[in-house]
Amino acid sequence: MKLLFTALLASSMLVAGAQNINTMKNDETDSLAIRRVLEDSYFNGIYEGDVDMLKSIYLPGSLVVGDIKGVPYFKTIAEYLDGVKNRQSVKDSGKPFKGEIISIDVVNSIAVAKLHVKMYDFNYDEFLSFHKIDGRWVIVNKMLTDTATK
Repeated sequence: MKLLFTALLASSMLVAGAQNINTMKNDETDSLAIRRVLEDSYFNGIYEGDVDMLKSIYLPGSLVVGDIKGVPYFKTIAEYLDGVKNRQSVKDSGKPFKGEIISIDVVNSIAVAKLHVKMYDFNYDEFLSFHKIDGRWVIVNKMLTDTATK
């Protein structure tokens, strides 16, 4: 009886371990997919001022909130993209640009990415909330703060 119980316990632990490995692989796959969205579309879209590229990775109705130089900032995604469209791109300005992914945390179909973005004369810390919809990771919220004011 002890042997049967030990065998059942061991097989249960193997199955549980396999489930954790699959979950870990899914998390890694999702993290890599989010990283691609950030590197291929988010950073490039900001740098080039490509509104269509940025629009493709945001969920309609998303909000952009935070503060810039200590002043509260609140825009809908449509207002934010209009601002991007009507400003000189970082690329054309000749100002420095660097986008850095600090972390990506994924839980099921939601995720948060922490970024540091240097553009124009600003240093932003950003938190982007993602949701996986129809197998595709999209940004549902952007929070930012200008850390140069610290």
